[in-house]
Amino acid sequence: MAAYAVCVRDGQILLARSPAPAGPPEWVLPGGGMEHGEDPYDTVRREVREETGYRIEVTGLLGVDSLRRTAPRRFGRTVDHHGVRLVYEGRVTGGELRNEVNGSTDLAAWQELSAVAGLNRVPLVDTALRLWRERPAAGRPEASPADRPLPPQMNTE
Repeated sequence: MAAYAVCVRDGQILLARSPAPAGPPEWVLPGGGMEHGEDPYDTVRREVREETGYRIEVTGLLGVDSLRRTAPRRFGRTVDHHGVRLVYEGRVTGGELRNEVNGSTDLAAWQELSAVAGLNRVPLVDTALRLWRERPAAGRPEASPADRPLPPQMNTE
C-alpha cells in the first residue's frame, strides 16, 4: 500500500526525481509506502514533506491504482507483486521546496503540465494526472472498450 499526491498550481505539477538503478532517473509523484499501522492520509502528508519539503493539505481522494506484476528472481523463483496506490489531491500550505537527502528521490521540482509528456516518468504520473483531470466517480479512469474484460457468459438454463 502506498499513497501519492497530485499537487498542481499555476499550470505546474510537483514531482520528485527518482534515480533508477539502471538507466536514467525517472520523475515520480511525491509519495510512497505506508508504514505499519499508518493511515494513508498521514502517509501522503509525511511522504510529500520528506521528498519535497512542503506541507500539504489533502483536498480529496482522486482514486485508487492497482498494479500486479510478476518478475523472475534468483534461483528460478518468480515474485508476484501487487501494489495498491491511493492517489490524493493536495494543496501546498507551507514549507520550502528542497531536495530529499539520503532517500528514494534526489530532486523535487515544479514541472509545467504541458511538459510532462516529454519527461522520463513512471506510468503512475500519467494515471494520476488522468484522475486529476477526469475525476471519475468510481475513482479509476474509464478503460477503453478494448481494455475491458469480457463479462462471463451467463448460464440461463
